[in-house]
Amino acid sequence: MSGHSRAHVLAPRILPAALLHSTLRALLHATLCATLLAGRAEAQPKPATAADSFSIPAGTILPIELRSTLSPEKSKPGQAISGRIMQDVPLPAGARIKAGSKVFGRVLAITPASAGVPPSISLQFDQLVLAGQTISIATDLRAIAGFVRIEEAQIPTTSGGEGEVYRWLPTSQIGGDVVYGADAPVGSAENADDIVGRSVHGGVLVQVRAKPGAACRGSIAGNPAPQALWVFSADACGVYGINHLVIAHAGRSAPAGVIVLASNAGKLKIPGGTGMLLRVNAPAEN
Repeated sequence: MSGHSRAHVLAPRILPAALLHSTLRALLHATLCATLLAGRAEAQPKPATAADSFSIPAGTILPIELRSTLSPEKSKPGQAISGRIMQDVPLPAGARIKAGSKVFGRVLAITPASAGVPPSISLQFDQLVLAGQTISIATDLRAIAGFVRIEEAQIPTTSGGEGEVYRWLPTSQIGGDVVYGADAPVGSAENADDIVGRSVHGGVLVQVRAKPGAACRGSIAGNPAPQALWVFSADACGVYGINHLVIAHAGRSAPAGVIVLASNAGKLKIPGGTGMLLRVNAPAEN
């Protein structure tokens, strides 16, 4: 299927910024109430007693592909959702979260579109299945990207010459960082000579950076380790390639771990295959 046929198109009517802001504040209040009342979905795995044998440091980024399609029309509170880890995530003492591992969560609240109120979906990813154990986590959302942008980030930016190996050609990450081929340095979007990390099998390992003018931070909680960002740049922050989508609440502050995605147009749909960077919250944020 072509990128054009798969692209998500939303209604063109844009709500005024002031109106969107006021309605989103009310939405966050309702979401907090829903979070306190919502129970665990029966389909989700139950936490294991030996989960503390693995350490998931605060600040660890989990690059996932959403495995569930979400929309106010078809989703409902309590619905189980999941994501697939898209790149090996390094952990202390040489441990790792293997690509293909799963994170689980649930839909907390749904707000359908109505006069003067934007549609929204509140959700939470709070369980990681690792080596047969289910570990409780609290995560916030750093960046989200549509599948077309994900595909584009994996296509070389040059055609290459005769005899050149495809995987050695440069690519451009979501956010603009330059990957100089397989097992090669990664240069920042602002200055290609500013090396932020290195490409590895399945993605990149880079030093996370704050984005000027945005809420996303660099390293947190004393965790300066390079992070697995898959197809995203070191300072990737916000929404890429999904028209009219708004991160109304990233989950960094109260209610911590609750992610609210809204639209400033008449419709909202987040298809399976959407990419996300989830970040394990610092203890002080929980």
